[in-house]
Amino acid sequence: MLGGGKMKGGEAMGGGGGGSSSISPLVSFVLGAAMATVCILFVMSASPGRRLADISAWSSAEDTPLPQPLQEVTADADDSLLGVAAAPNVTVVAAPAPAPVQAPPASPYGDLEEVLRRAATKERTVIMTQINAAWTKPGSLLDLFFESFRLGEGGVAQLLDHLVIVTMDPAAYEGCQAVHRHCYYLRTTGVDYRSEKMFMSKDYLEMMWGRNKFQQTIVELGYNFLFTDVDVMWFRDPFRHISMGADIAISSDVFIGDPYSLNNFPNGGFLFVRSNDKTIEFYRSWQQGRWRFLGKHEQDVFNLIKHEQQARLGIAIQFLDTAYISGFCQLSKDLNKICTLHANCCVGLGAKMHDLRGVLDVWRNYTAAPPDDRRSGKFQWKLPGICIH
Repeated sequence: MLGGGKMKGGEAMGGGGGGSSSISPLVSFVLGAAMATVCILFVMSASPGRRLADISAWSSAEDTPLPQPLQEVTADADDSLLGVAAAPNVTVVAAPAPAPVQAPPASPYGDLEEVLRRAATKERTVIMTQINAAWTKPGSLLDLFFESFRLGEGGVAQLLDHLVIVTMDPAAYEGCQAVHRHCYYLRTTGVDYRSEKMFMSKDYLEMMWGRNKFQQTIVELGYNFLFTDVDVMWFRDPFRHISMGADIAISSDVFIGDPYSLNNFPNGGFLFVRSNDKTIEFYRSWQQGRWRFLGKHEQDVFNLIKHEQQARLGIAIQFLDTAYISGFCQLSKDLNKICTLHANCCVGLGAKMHDLRGVLDVWRNYTAAPPDDRRSGKFQWKLPGICIH
């Protein structure tokens, strides 16, 4: 019994020895796991810049992954930021591209608004004239027009900086660009504007009413304008004689002495218009008058509607004194007063050219004379001419 007991005890001891051997793998596993953990912590503490990436990699075995960090990288990022951005599982988000610049819609008037902007005074006023190819040839009316400014007094030549030349055909536009800064090509259909148009011909009427419509466009764009025919010679600044209270100031074929009397006879070849609601509405009625009074040109229609439109709109119309804003119809003979001289009441380009050359000859002699001689009044126009009398 005892012997058997010892055997069992020895077996128990042997079993105990066998138990000690079986513990070693467990201890080895625990020690190995501990050493691996220490190594991981050491590596992570030695590379702080990789912690987020390492933690993310370790957590990939979890059911719910940790959210991945986002990092914007810009051109001025430092080295450490670039290191984080280059790490595994880190998403790089580029800076958003700037929104594309939207081009402004094309103007129905082409480059008109840009031409007006460059030429306008700070009060948004421009001077305008209108020409075709027949008037731009060397030695033609445009040359005489420019020469009058150069011979003028009181800084009148500086007003050319605010002059817009409206051309009616490609040849006129090309000729304008060769001699002036502010040129605009008014594209029209139905009429060949390259040649001279005889007074009251069908093409002449189309040209005059087209000019009137273009003037309406200018005031609707918010610009004041002083329109001058190219057969007007400029000697002094005419703006001094335009009233600040006038909505419209127009030259006179015949001036009766009262600048606000509607009994004066207007001439649309020299016309100042201030842009406002009254003048815009006046131009609309003026254009409608073309069809109310068929066959009339715009100057006659102005004369026919001036009473009703002043009563309806309360518009202030000034008629300019021919002593200062003169013309062949009612000629000012005082060279000490005159500002502009228009070859009106004169038909034909040749006749206008002849008489205006004589006008400029007299003006040259006048400006070259001593002040006492100028004041004496001995300088007079060469009379008679073909039209001037």
